[in-house]
Amino acid sequence: MPESVLRLLPAAVAAALSRLPRDVLGGLEEIRIREGRPLEIVTAQGSRFVSASGGLLADPDGAYRPTRDDCARLLDRISNHSLYALEEELRRGYITVRGGHRIGLAGRAVLERGAVRHLRDVTCFNVRIAREVPGAAAPVLPYLIDPDSGAVRHALIVSPPGCGKTTLLRDLACQISRGPATARRRWPGRRVGIVDERSELAACAGGVPGFDVGPRTDVLDACPKAEGMMMMIRSMSPEVLVVDEIGRPEDAAGLREAMLSGVRVLASAHGEGYADVAGKPVLGELVREKRFDRYVVLGRRAGGRQRIAVLDETGRPVAETEAGGSGGPKRPGTGVPPDAFAGRPGRRPEAGLPC
Repeated sequence: MPESVLRLLPAAVAAALSRLPRDVLGGLEEIRIREGRPLEIVTAQGSRFVSASGGLLADPDGAYRPTRDDCARLLDRISNHSLYALEEELRRGYITVRGGHRIGLAGRAVLERGAVRHLRDVTCFNVRIAREVPGAAAPVLPYLIDPDSGAVRHALIVSPPGCGKTTLLRDLACQISRGPATARRRWPGRRVGIVDERSELAACAGGVPGFDVGPRTDVLDACPKAEGMMMMIRSMSPEVLVVDEIGRPEDAAGLREAMLSGVRVLASAHGEGYADVAGKPVLGELVREKRFDRYVVLGRRAGGRQRIAVLDETGRPVAETEAGGSGGPKRPGTGVPPDAFAGRPGRRPEAGLPC
């Protein structure tokens, strides 16, 4: 577990987690802290409860139960002792801390004119651990580069929450900035611009990226995506633009404008597969316009392995590959998320990871 996360946690919670087996600590994906309820962790193998002595439990009985004081101390630390300064983050329901770790919050919503103004009585925290995984993009990168010209293809990474979209997108930015390699050759590095609204891709501290995002990469941190894309294009002239978690109409409009300006775009969005994204009001129009040359669909992890499907602009399979297992591209037809090809005429969803 990153030291930056451990320092934020209240003493009793940190003590319980620090007693976990080393392999469990190294694979932590989420820490869920709820006032008066069992302490829970999530790894690639699933979720477990944690006792005060660091024992892993399938049943919540016997788990450590964070107190009101634990939760108050955690909120105080992640807000750097000033909730007022984080009013916008509280309105959105999450805070991104040093290291790119996102802490989701839940409690009582305070409304103003029917809209959420901020949260109070915060009693639920979801600490999502951000990790740099060099080489994470290797299985899919060859399908995102034109083999003849070396041009980067417009691509949308699709997966449910917590399946590695941000990690993959970060490594794509890094490798394209350094110079992407395909079977034929290594292509020159490109100027990459990252618009990092949630400070998760680059994990900037004082404007300096905490993760390796490549030698030719510029980062616009904590800026709304729609506005940030145009700012980045005007100010830094990127060849490739990288944005995470497209979801609002203005985000899609910004993507379209960036594509029309000649910049190549790599983006991500929540979804279960091609048909799911095509049916979304915000992204559906971009899908129907065939703005993306490739879709990368990440399946849910199972047993430390993850299936990845690469689709073309119409949603037809280009390749399948696997991360965390044997790796290597596979012919379309086995082991992809059931919804990856859903909605394609004449194509049956294949058995694979449950989505």
